[in-house]
Amino acid sequence: MSRLDEFLRLLCGRFDNTRQLEELRRSSSPALPLAEHVNTVCNDKIDGLPADFAGAFVLEESYYTTEGKTHASPHLFLFTEEGEAVKLTSYQLPKAADGGAVTYETLPPLKWEDLEISEKFTPALYTLHDGVWEGGSVSMFSPVLKFTLYERFSQESLEVAETMEVNGKRTFGYDVPIVYRRAAD
Repeated sequence: MSRLDEFLRLLCGRFDNTRQLEELRRSSSPALPLAEHVNTVCNDKIDGLPADFAGAFVLEESYYTTEGKTHASPHLFLFTEEGEAVKLTSYQLPKAADGGAVTYETLPPLKWEDLEISEKFTPALYTLHDGVWEGGSVSMFSPVLKFTLYERFSQESLEVAETMEVNGKRTFGYDVPIVYRRAAD
């Protein structure tokens, strides 16, 4: 099994942070949103991939629920092996036919030659340390808007810390990472 296959085995599937929310409630810690991730390899939705294509496109469907309202945030990522590491490159994702958020089921066929790398997102690099993949990146979405991503993936959980800062002041993100665990099917 390749490093990329090992990485994808941990990353792909259905995850949520319900266990973390229960622990935070018991300890009276600050609240986080209910967060869900559905990560699906979607190479089968991309027409014209080269026969020797060694990467995996993953559609990440993220759902965040606060105060009874759910916000969907899908992303298209390409994962490739880079030596001993795995690299995440973000791609532009088209809107669903109805103008809403894309899901794996509603993702229309995409053409390899039409895919565009997201120029604002700095690719993230993940390395394996004692069974845990760790990595992230810092991206400047504009001269004043900074996005920081740090993640840890293991058999037990996916830990995701994301922050947005405008002129050095945090406008999005939490003091603790969101801890996703594989959801029961």
